[in-house]
Amino acid sequence: MATSRLLRTSAAVLAATALLISGCSSGSSSPGGEASPGRGTAAGAQRPAENASLAPLPAATPATLRPYYDQKLSWHPCGVAGFECATMKAPLDYAKPSADTDLKLAVARKKATGPGSKIGSLQVNPGGPGASAIDYLQQYAPQPAAVRARYDMVAMDPRGVGRSEPVECLPDKQMDRYTQTDVTPDSPAEVNKLTSAYRSFAKGCAARAGQLLRHVSTIEAARDMDVLRAVLGDKKITFVGASYGTFLGATNAGLYPSRVGRMVLDGAMNPEIDSRTINLNQAAGFDTAFRAFAADCIKHEDCPLGTKSVDDAGRRLSALFKKLDAHPVATGEERKLTESLATTGVVAAMYDQRAWPILREYLAQAEAGNGRGLLTLSDSYYERDPNGTYANQMYANPAVNCLDLASAFNSPAQVRAALPSFRKASPVFGENFAWAALNCAYWPVKPAGTTQRIEAKGAAPILVVGTTRDPATPYIWAKALAAQLSSATLLTYEGDGHTAYGRGSTCIDKTINNYLLHGTVPPRGKHCK
Repeated sequence: MATSRLLRTSAAVLAATALLISGCSSGSSSPGGEASPGRGTAAGAQRPAENASLAPLPAATPATLRPYYDQKLSWHPCGVAGFECATMKAPLDYAKPSADTDLKLAVARKKATGPGSKIGSLQVNPGGPGASAIDYLQQYAPQPAAVRARYDMVAMDPRGVGRSEPVECLPDKQMDRYTQTDVTPDSPAEVNKLTSAYRSFAKGCAARAGQLLRHVSTIEAARDMDVLRAVLGDKKITFVGASYGTFLGATNAGLYPSRVGRMVLDGAMNPEIDSRTINLNQAAGFDTAFRAFAADCIKHEDCPLGTKSVDDAGRRLSALFKKLDAHPVATGEERKLTESLATTGVVAAMYDQRAWPILREYLAQAEAGNGRGLLTLSDSYYERDPNGTYANQMYANPAVNCLDLASAFNSPAQVRAALPSFRKASPVFGENFAWAALNCAYWPVKPAGTTQRIEAKGAAPILVVGTTRDPATPYIWAKALAAQLSSATLLTYEGDGHTAYGRGSTCIDKTINNYLLHGTVPPRGKHCK
């Protein structure tokens, strides 16, 4: 829960070639845990009852919002050659728009290059929540060439994210300490230390972000997308979203079904399930991904988890985590590799099977007392630069998630009661995911959202994409979203890793490109490898 975890090593950088892999996983931005997707209900949109369908907003734009829909963007060169940037105004509160509290949202685009006539604008979002769509666009825009030729490629950092009035929570040094907090507490004292870390994190967000924390919900961001659509001059939206970006896209479709043009939702989320189910499903998803990694690892004589069996590999990884819990190892810098940082590093490598050889190497190093490699993977997950600076994704992530849905757990006692089900879902990661899901219990802003169906009745055909062994957005979610959306078709990628588009499957890429360029929907039940 989204961006591609750029798995940096001293020899190479593994970067996703299309939709950057989202940081979705367990219960929000937690130390040793992973960033989770969320959903919400903002002021000005109808709040659905439990599992009711998200109601569309009126087709006519209210007079109070006309200044936003009628604004003109002032484009200027920026950053990467060939890109233009602009700032779009959006109301902090859609129920009470006021120029005094307007947000300034960053937008970037790369104009259609031709050949062929321009189709329109294609908005993109890589997920998170909290991933910078602009950063993603500047890496993604060169691919695929056929789509780039016919569309203006456009990205807007959602409110509270990246360049759009980013949420901030902790100074970098404090964030370092936070990420090292033990998320598998073995005693009452360790439980207290964990909950204290959650409280301090939340307090920091409240102090630094203020009123913005009440207005970073998914529905508000989805409404911002519609304002951008209008400002760009598009009658209907064309959108490609990955991971949490699929929830943004689906929410936009649910609010404005008549304005859907072509929409690709890759690595789909299920908006009907609550936070606890999300975390439990993701624990199982990462277990599936780990077992795929382990099955590959044990085929290699140098596998640091042995060559006996997948189950034995899992036990050996758990033993390594326990050893690091008791005795963190050196990394060549002030920070040592703790159990929490090692777990995050392993989880980061589950997003893309191209990282498996690197993970084997780094696990072997950790076994030998060198934690540098796994620390590098953990830093890539947390978006921590070598100079110790953190990007804002791990702050924006809980800001969205904790506003969108009620906390999975409200007390350590509830976590303890749920541990057996989480351990069953994932013997290796389950306990970590359960405790990481507690952090929203201490959030300073009450949740505004609830679970909901999104049907988007009347929308043009929508393409939902699911990967069978996706760790962060399990395949069952793609099936569920495709069943909810009234006009959706499910495209299945039989493979590993998070999301499918642009990750090496010619079948997937051709199918999605054909849909974006020609509106051609694949036959129902289409599977790709």
